[in-house]
Amino acid sequence: MARFEAEYVLETAWTLEKAAAVIAGEQSSGTFRPVPGETEELKARSAARVEALEDLGPITSPSLPGAAAGPLRRARLVLSWPVANTGISLPNVLATVAGNLFELNCVAGLRLVDLRFPAEFVAGCARPAFGIEGTRALSGVVGRPLIGTIIKPSIGLSAEETAAMVDMLCAAGIDFIKDDELQADGAVCPFEDRVRAVMPVIRAHAERSGKTVMYAFNLTGEVDEMRARHDLVLREGGTCVMASANSVGLTGLLALRRHAQLPIHLHRNGWGYLSRHPALGFDYAAWSKLCRLAGADHMHVNGLRNKFCEADESVIASARSLLAPLSEGAAATVMPVFASGQTALQAFDTWAALRRPDLIFAAGGGIMGHPDGPAAGVRSLRDAWDSAMAGLTLEEAVRDSVALKAALRSYG
Repeated sequence: MARFEAEYVLETAWTLEKAAAVIAGEQSSGTFRPVPGETEELKARSAARVEALEDLGPITSPSLPGAAAGPLRRARLVLSWPVANTGISLPNVLATVAGNLFELNCVAGLRLVDLRFPAEFVAGCARPAFGIEGTRALSGVVGRPLIGTIIKPSIGLSAEETAAMVDMLCAAGIDFIKDDELQADGAVCPFEDRVRAVMPVIRAHAERSGKTVMYAFNLTGEVDEMRARHDLVLREGGTCVMASANSVGLTGLLALRRHAQLPIHLHRNGWGYLSRHPALGFDYAAWSKLCRLAGADHMHVNGLRNKFCEADESVIASARSLLAPLSEGAAATVMPVFASGQTALQAFDTWAALRRPDLIFAAGGGIMGHPDGPAAGVRSLRDAWDSAMAGLTLEEAVRDSVALKAALRSYG
């Protein structure tokens, strides 16, 4: 019988074996006491199973309030469940691997660090329709990262002001533009007005240059709204839509994926409340697998030396997880999106750590704030990535790039 697995880091004052058994029971066929009908046959068919339990040593205090008192230990715990418990249903997988177990009083800390699915489960999910290859085909960018930016100010511009900024960015040679996650369908810049103002600009530049800039319009909303907004972008010749993962949820993302004929750019805003406490919530590898199975084509991973609290090692680990197959033999198709305080200077470290060009490198201030203007901002990023991929250092690259030299003076 096919099974899927979840890996956790557990903190508990109970014996590790007892805590693992209680968590497994709570999340499958058991409860806090035996009940009629919980036969050995039923448990053999439907119970969660402890696949691994590794003692990681003592800890001095509980990470979470309300936990049972006593000497504390940390452990690596792997549980598995029959696929038959949930079927190929991502919302019910989420309820199984990240449900009531976080609230048990035997838990002084619990972090979901990874999920593993059998090939038949992966094959039955929606998965990305475009991913890396489809994004490259639509954008015309091959062999290097897509250089992107975010419309700034994040909110407050009218549709006409947004279109004017897009005109400037297209002329500057940008590959990718996205709405900020705060800009969806407000009164100052309604979604329909924004699409109808922006897309003629993009089409006009495409007629002159042969290149259609990819714009990710933020269609986040209720399911029917998202479908209608997607269809407007498609009719106007757009090549991407964007949704906020934690706002629309798995069912919203699945509904959009099954309707969409365009790549889905998935923003992770809200990620901090799921992840910031090291002993509670999710590692990115686990959370992102659910979104990948639901059909995201691009996913944000933050960026090196970012403006938030995330360490560089975590950012690179997140990007690598998106580029790894979901199961044996499955293609890795999701495009990581590096953003948050990025400039041309981070290109060298990002390339050295990842050694893959399959990403979107989105810089807001790193383009719009370049001392010589947006066109020089785009050029500085292109020169930085070309130089990094050619094996040059930043110091070597600035000798041949005026735009990069100015970026170093401004941002370095």
